[in-house]
Amino acid sequence: MEKDSFAVCSELCVHSSTVEHVKGEMLAENEITRLAETFKVLGDPTRIKILSALSEEELCVCDLSAVLDMSVSAISHQLRVLKGARLVKYRREGKNIFYSLDDEHVISLFRLALEHVRHN
Repeated sequence: MEKDSFAVCSELCVHSSTVEHVKGEMLAENEITRLAETFKVLGDPTRIKILSALSEEELCVCDLSAVLDMSVSAISHQLRVLKGARLVKYRREGKNIFYSLDDEHVISLFRLALEHVRHN
Protein backbone atom coordinates (compact mmCIF):
# COMPACT_ATOMS: atom_id res chain seq x y z
CA MET A 1 0.00 0.00 0.00
CA GLU A 2 1.33 3.46 -0.96
CA LYS A 3 1.69 6.07 1.76
CA ASP A 4 -0.24 9.29 1.14
CA SER A 5 2.16 11.39 3.21
CA PHE A 6 4.85 11.44 0.51
CA ALA A 7 4.01 10.36 -3.01
CA VAL A 8 6.45 10.57 -5.92
CA CYS A 9 6.42 9.52 -9.54
CA SER A 10 7.39 5.87 -9.94
CA GLU A 11 9.36 6.78 -13.07
CA LEU A 12 11.44 9.89 -13.76
CA CYS A 13 9.83 11.99 -16.47
CA VAL A 14 9.82 15.69 -17.25
CA HIS A 15 6.96 17.29 -19.14
CA SER A 16 9.02 19.91 -20.96
CA SER A 17 6.22 22.12 -22.25
CA THR A 18 4.55 22.23 -18.83
CA VAL A 19 7.86 23.00 -17.11
CA GLU A 20 8.64 25.83 -19.55
CA HIS A 21 5.14 27.28 -19.15
CA VAL A 22 5.39 27.27 -15.34
CA LYS A 23 8.92 28.73 -15.41
CA GLY A 24 7.60 31.59 -17.52
CA GLU A 25 4.82 32.30 -15.03
CA MET A 26 6.90 32.13 -11.83
CA LEU A 27 6.93 35.12 -9.52
CA ALA A 28 9.83 37.55 -9.66
CA GLU A 29 12.41 37.12 -6.87
CA ASN A 30 11.44 40.40 -5.21
CA GLU A 31 7.79 39.31 -5.16
CA ILE A 32 8.73 35.96 -3.66
CA THR A 33 10.77 37.69 -0.96
CA ARG A 34 8.02 40.19 -0.10
CA LEU A 35 5.37 37.48 -0.02
CA ALA A 36 7.52 35.30 2.25
CA GLU A 37 8.11 38.28 4.55
CA THR A 38 4.36 38.93 4.71
CA PHE A 39 3.66 35.33 5.68
CA LYS A 40 6.47 35.49 8.24
CA VAL A 41 4.81 38.52 9.85
CA LEU A 42 1.50 36.67 9.81
CA GLY A 43 3.14 33.68 11.54
CA ASP A 44 2.84 35.23 15.00
CA PRO A 45 -0.29 34.44 17.11
CA THR A 46 -0.31 37.89 18.75
CA ARG A 47 -0.30 39.60 15.38
CA ILE A 48 -3.15 37.37 14.23
CA LYS A 49 -5.11 38.39 17.35
CA ILE A 50 -4.52 42.04 16.51
CA LEU A 51 -5.62 41.52 12.90
CA SER A 52 -8.68 39.64 14.12
CA ALA A 53 -9.65 42.50 16.44
CA LEU A 54 -9.03 45.07 13.71
CA SER A 55 -11.09 43.05 11.25
CA GLU A 56 -14.06 43.83 13.50
CA GLU A 57 -13.45 47.49 14.17
CA GLU A 58 -10.92 50.30 14.10
CA LEU A 59 -9.23 50.45 17.53
CA CYS A 60 -6.68 52.56 19.39
CA VAL A 61 -3.72 50.95 21.16
CA CYS A 62 -5.46 51.24 24.55
CA ASP A 63 -8.55 49.46 23.19
CA LEU A 64 -6.39 46.72 21.64
CA SER A 65 -4.57 46.35 24.95
CA ALA A 66 -7.90 45.87 26.76
CA VAL A 67 -9.30 43.49 24.12
CA LEU A 68 -6.18 41.29 24.08
CA ASP A 69 -5.33 41.68 27.78
CA MET A 70 -1.78 42.72 26.91
CA SER A 71 0.38 45.72 27.75
CA VAL A 72 0.23 48.84 25.60
CA SER A 73 3.98 48.43 25.01
CA ALA A 74 3.57 44.88 23.67
CA ILE A 75 0.70 45.94 21.41
CA SER A 76 2.67 48.94 20.12
CA HIS A 77 5.63 46.74 19.24
CA GLN A 78 3.44 44.34 17.23
CA LEU A 79 1.64 47.23 15.51
CA ARG A 80 5.02 48.60 14.34
CA VAL A 81 5.78 45.23 12.75
CA LEU A 82 2.33 45.04 11.13
CA LYS A 83 2.58 48.62 9.87
CA GLY A 84 6.05 47.91 8.45
CA ALA A 85 4.55 45.03 6.49
CA ARG A 86 1.74 47.33 5.29
CA LEU A 87 -0.90 45.19 6.98
CA VAL A 88 -2.27 47.94 9.24
CA LYS A 89 -2.56 51.70 8.97
CA TYR A 90 -3.44 54.42 11.44
CA ARG A 91 -5.17 57.76 11.62
CA ARG A 92 -4.95 60.44 14.27
CA GLU A 93 -8.05 61.84 15.95
CA GLY A 94 -7.08 64.47 18.50
CA LYS A 95 -4.81 62.77 21.02
CA ASN A 96 -5.81 59.28 19.91
CA ILE A 97 -4.35 57.12 17.13
CA PHE A 98 -6.72 54.55 15.66
CA TYR A 99 -5.52 51.46 13.80
CA SER A 100 -7.30 49.52 11.08
CA LEU A 101 -6.44 46.92 8.47
CA ASP A 102 -4.48 48.60 5.68
CA ASP A 103 -6.79 47.91 2.74
CA GLU A 104 -9.22 45.48 1.14
CA HIS A 105 -6.36 43.13 0.21
CA VAL A 106 -5.47 42.60 3.88
CA ILE A 107 -9.13 42.09 4.76
CA SER A 108 -9.46 39.52 1.95
CA LEU A 109 -6.20 37.78 2.88
CA PHE A 110 -7.27 37.50 6.51
CA ARG A 111 -10.79 36.28 5.70
CA LEU A 112 -9.61 33.77 3.06
CA ALA A 113 -6.97 32.33 5.41
CA LEU A 114 -9.56 32.06 8.17
CA GLU A 115 -12.00 30.35 5.81
CA HIS A 116 -9.26 27.91 4.82
CA VAL A 117 -8.52 27.12 8.47
CA ARG A 118 -12.18 26.69 9.36
CA HIS A 119 -12.91 24.34 6.44
CA ASN A 120 -9.97 21.97 6.83
